[in-house]
Amino acid sequence: MNDYRTPRWLPGGHLQTIWPALYSRRHGGAPPVFRRERWATADADFVDVDWQGDDADATLLVLFHGLEGSSSSHYAQALADQARQLGWRFAIPHFRGCSGEINRAPRAYHSGDWEEIGWMLSRCRALHRGPIVAIGISLGGNALLRFVEEGGESARDVVRAVAAVSAPLDLGAGARAIGQGFGRQVYTRMFLRSMKPKALVKLAQHPGLFDAARLRDARTLRDFDDVFTAPLHGFRDAADYYARASAGPQLARIRIPALVLNARNDPFLPASALPRAGTVGPCVTLWQPAHGGHVGFASGGWPGSLETMPAHVTGWLAAHR
Repeated sequence: MNDYRTPRWLPGGHLQTIWPALYSRRHGGAPPVFRRERWATADADFVDVDWQGDDADATLLVLFHGLEGSSSSHYAQALADQARQLGWRFAIPHFRGCSGEINRAPRAYHSGDWEEIGWMLSRCRALHRGPIVAIGISLGGNALLRFVEEGGESARDVVRAVAAVSAPLDLGAGARAIGQGFGRQVYTRMFLRSMKPKALVKLAQHPGLFDAARLRDARTLRDFDDVFTAPLHGFRDAADYYARASAGPQLARIRIPALVLNARNDPFLPASALPRAGTVGPCVTLWQPAHGGHVGFASGGWPGSLETMPAHVTGWLAAHR
């Protein structure tokens, strides 16, 4: 997709991000139909997994969604449709609290949640006989890369190849990008509109977990991460979280095939923060088209189709199974 060209009627990174999420066609026929399964976790919590297909010998595509995403997200619907066309099985494990029901434990999810990714993939491996490949979108892409970075050669035991789409590889740079100007007015407000109420439900479950007044006053994702995400998940503060959870600086550690796709006009991450080919190691393939926005990559005539990214990314994964 390095030669991806956006439709002429869809100019600019912001429009290429917002329009596909709201209006572009995401599947060729009927919407995907999922079967939901609930997994119990070791900390007395649960993870909800949506499945499509039952062939345990086919290739299984596991999707890790982005911040506040789910199996209803535009990219999840498009990738599920692509998996169906390929005859692949498809699974999307929801991060804690993202399946429509708040989770029970005093935690949520975060961009460096690589141990959770490893546990989810291990459960998939135990339930499926055929090859497994994985795609992570945005936050899920960063967390997936962190898992294969930490896993090294052993990551191959649960997944053959991975792809990260629009991953915030430098979390600090990403937080600054959407913490100001248009990003703050649109993207930050959108995320906080759902994240704050869910955090307050978590506080009702576990009184004293964090300072409610500070959370209500949060105006940026960095503010939110300082009071909620970082302390609940073992980080000192947002700066510590961003430094330790960012996948970009550790891409050279990856020992299985990994595709990293980022548009250079992604409003969630400046092009200056993207990795260069000589810094990532031989197992990593970088696709950095000039256009596409954040998880956009629409193609064709108005209102556009979301088929291009799923087709190219699954094609790359198929070649590396």
